[in-house]
Amino acid sequence: MAASDPTARFSDRVGDYVRHRPDYPPALLDWLQRELGITPDWAVADVGAGTGISSKLFLDAGYRVTAVEPNAVMRAAAVEWLGDNPRFRAVDGRADATDLPDAAVDLVVVAQAFHWFDPDAARREFRRILRAGGLAAIFWNSRKPGGKPFLDGYEALLQRYGTDYAMVAERHASDEAMRAWFGPGLRGEAHFSHRQRLDFDGLLGRLLSSSYAPRPGHPDYLPMKQALRTLFDTWAEDGRVNLDYDTRVFAGEVP
Repeated sequence: MAASDPTARFSDRVGDYVRHRPDYPPALLDWLQRELGITPDWAVADVGAGTGISSKLFLDAGYRVTAVEPNAVMRAAAVEWLGDNPRFRAVDGRADATDLPDAAVDLVVVAQAFHWFDPDAARREFRRILRAGGLAAIFWNSRKPGGKPFLDGYEALLQRYGTDYAMVAERHASDEAMRAWFGPGLRGEAHFSHRQRLDFDGLLGRLLSSSYAPRPGHPDYLPMKQALRTLFDTWAEDGRVNLDYDTRVFAGEVP
């Protein structure tokens, strides 16, 4: 598998991903249930499920979840974490080929992974696996890049040391692109504030969970780590810093 293949980008950083990636605010699921009428008897396909962070949000609320994930290492981490739950299963599949039957699920969710998908191929596959009247919900955490000295410094660090940070950042869909993807099927959109409060080890782990962060052994790893240490020591309060996010969700029928 080519290193540029997005399904392989996180294979060498799964441990950091499991421990340090942010979860999603409970208000997001509350909104889906209140505004779109989603209930725990709906069968959910979590496409691009990764290590299961988004799957757990729905499992904890009583849903049945099929995690669709092509990266074997990430899928194994999800199974290790969530596999004891009888309402959870994981399958080897992609957004354009989930390996699920026709009309198999009531809700397709995509968290954080949508910017790696071919949007037209994903639309066709989601339409195929959704029952009549089923819905899709696409959501992700957008790190707030500035407005506070620590966040400004963190953004500058990513631009300085990220191996392909600009390319990855440009892939994230805009609100306008998501509205266009749903078209007349869009039933609603919402934004929620979310936060991680991290000590230095947590901050470093969060950074290393990103596919563009240099790994140990890379010539930029130690300079990046030192710059992160300086940034943390400058702005930490009570031994922690805040990473603030805007959690964005778009949901509706798949046209």
